[in-house]
Amino acid sequence: MSDILGYKGKRVIVSGCLSGMGEATAKLLLELGAEVHGLDFRDSSLPLASFTNVDLRDPASIEAAVAGIGGKVDALFNCAGLPQSFPPLDVMKVNFIGLRHLTEQVLPLMGPGGAIASIASTGGLGWSRRIPTNMEFVTTKGYDAAVAWCEAHLDDVVKEGYSFSKENVIVWTQYMGAHLIKKGIRINCTLPSPTQTPMMATFEAASGKDVVAAAAEPMGRYSTPAEQAGGIVLLNSDLAGIVNGVVFPVDGGFMGGVATGQVDLSVMMRRSAPAEA
Repeated sequence: MSDILGYKGKRVIVSGCLSGMGEATAKLLLELGAEVHGLDFRDSSLPLASFTNVDLRDPASIEAAVAGIGGKVDALFNCAGLPQSFPPLDVMKVNFIGLRHLTEQVLPLMGPGGAIASIASTGGLGWSRRIPTNMEFVTTKGYDAAVAWCEAHLDDVVKEGYSFSKENVIVWTQYMGAHLIKKGIRINCTLPSPTQTPMMATFEAASGKDVVAAAAEPMGRYSTPAEQAGGIVLLNSDLAGIVNGVVFPVDGGFMGGVATGQVDLSVMMRRSAPAEA
């Protein structure tokens, strides 16, 4: 029972390993005995098995990074992301299009027992109101087709990019869950509460501190990157071997509070606010 999560000796990839939730996730996996291969736009100083600079806005960069890692991959952690202070198309490329392309490149390296987990956001809670639009987008074929779709819908759908990107992480995760499980591969995503990372100041400035604070209820504080790492590491672990296609709240009770009327979601939905950084 000493390795109940089953990470000892496993080969895993963590995108966004430089800071925030991605760094905390990589650190936890190292502590659990995994062979961690990190990806980020800037250099990481963690004692990783390998580190590769990658730009999720560039499909060739993604493909070269995965080819460089090679071999069997047991788990993928999609932790990289941009806030809405960046150009909308860049946000879409990093938060969803690049995430999807990275996953598609890693999948051939996975076998039965493989697992994928991504970080979504309560900023994407509007997904249930426009599933046909989300499905049209997430089922585009290839990186370029997804970018073209966004360019054609920049003003009416994509807008600032953040909310729509996270909606599609949620919808795509649920859609792919039914397909990948036939190959013995699981895919899930987390729904974090506001988290104290280097991007939090950007989120507060863009959405308003009152909106971000609303997403921190009922816990009444921001979560830590380490707390968020616990959730995503659990999802990809052997212990969660039958958990698939799930949008997993790691939020101190926020979603429960919304469901029971103890948390007012209307403020967040009006502002399309993110709930993590």
